[in-house]
Amino acid sequence: MNKKKIIEKTKEYVKQEMLKGDSGHDWSHVLRVNNTAKMIAKKEKADLFIVELSTLFHDIADSKFTNGDETIAPRKIKDFLNSLKVDTETIEKVNYIVEHMSFKKNQPTEKSLEFKVVQDADRLDAIGAIGIARAFSFGGYKNRLMYNPEEKPNLNQTKEQYVKAEGTTINHFYEKLLLLKDLMNTETAKAIAEKRHKFMEKYLDQFYKEWNGKA
Repeated sequence: MNKKKIIEKTKEYVKQEMLKGDSGHDWSHVLRVNNTAKMIAKKEKADLFIVELSTLFHDIADSKFTNGDETIAPRKIKDFLNSLKVDTETIEKVNYIVEHMSFKKNQPTEKSLEFKVVQDADRLDAIGAIGIARAFSFGGYKNRLMYNPEEKPNLNQTKEQYVKAEGTTINHFYEKLLLLKDLMNTETAKAIAEKRHKFMEKYLDQFYKEWNGKA
């Protein structure tokens, strides 16, 4: 099976799998990350096949929606790609990227260019206008408060605390979203992140003004 056909089959499979979860972690999110990753990959000269497969699979069986079980995703990826007779090296590369790219995972000391591209694309979708919408969508999905002035963000969360966090959506900006700009890997993503970061800062400024009846 050629690479184009493998990508087509993977899209069909993942689209069905992504019917679960909230609107911030759905097929639309996967497509946005996929498109952004392809754009970055072309500019950074990364392996487009590995990048595209990894982005398509990057949120499959997300542990946020599987009671923290992190073994389901790699098993699904391996089983599906084996069914398409994808070579072992490619499967290992894809699984490695998907398993290690998360914000609170221990980051590998060495990242392949493809790893950097996929991670950047996913992080870019967490900031800016779309990032803001996704944050409040997930907060609503989890029935969290938008904001509580008396509840301060936890800036030193462990992975376990981050996974179990029940804080406000506004606190999530400080615990994750505003940190992402400085965590981008590629020059292409850094330039995009700078603009989206500034948009979030402006949004928060307006949010506080409205919350306090000053705008």
